[in-house]
Amino acid sequence: MNISAGNFLKVLIAALLLISAAGLMDGKKASANAADHTLNVAHRGASGYAPENTMAAFDRAFEMKADFIEIDVHMSADGEVVAIHDLMVDRTTNGSGRVSDFTLEELKQLDAGSWFGPEFAGEQIPTLEEILDAYRGKIGILIEIKDPSAHPGIEDAVAAALAERNMDKPNNGKIIVQSFDHGSVAYFNSLLPNIPTGVLVGNLADGISDEALAQFATYADYFNPNHRMVDAELVERVQAHGLKIAPYTINDQTRVNELIDNGVDGIISDFPDLISHTGQPQ
Repeated sequence: MNISAGNFLKVLIAALLLISAAGLMDGKKASANAADHTLNVAHRGASGYAPENTMAAFDRAFEMKADFIEIDVHMSADGEVVAIHDLMVDRTTNGSGRVSDFTLEELKQLDAGSWFGPEFAGEQIPTLEEILDAYRGKIGILIEIKDPSAHPGIEDAVAAALAERNMDKPNNGKIIVQSFDHGSVAYFNSLLPNIPTGVLVGNLADGISDEALAQFATYADYFNPNHRMVDAELVERVQAHGLKIAPYTINDQTRVNELIDNGVDGIISDFPDLISHTGQPQ
């Protein structure tokens, strides 16, 4: 076979790239891609120290130098996206009923802080837009879309709030959108493909198959499971599919350190001070 000098050079370069890539993959197995910086994600804000999903919790997370605040969003009766975890307001406010039955004005009248401690009396349920305006450029924001089947159009509303603020641009790196509803994640990805997305799963007794991970990788950037199912082998498999992994919710220092040693890309905790970029308490 006759190979021109130009073609020979192309073949040689391709071979060298393959060898280099193989070496990089081996290096990843040894060091993991989170070795230098494990993302510190404050679950519902620093919710171990302040009432969850309130500005007080987000402020505390910022003060503790978390990389991200994680927020949960539902929709009000008048279509406003608000930060609250449950379908009902009962657990975290002095009100009673479904979030979606209250207008934003009515939700703002609820006390979302006293249940946690008297010093937080008067904390309000914030809107997504208020959170974006207060913290963009200061700290990353991980938005979890809760119960999207109960809130038709919530993905579009979240996407619109981000796009209006030019937060839908590539290489921003400060916004992630995730959900336990994987169809919702896929749909959001179709709306704003430059925003990283994550799929959440519980502690699956049978684990997760490579086929499922490959499917997630077609529309998501993160696979974020309950930490109880995470070990070094799962971390390696997830990352081999081009996904990152940030398990939830870890509030024990020993387990935090184990997961960092396993090479996770991030850790979601109520106590951001458990996590540092070296895997030791701050």
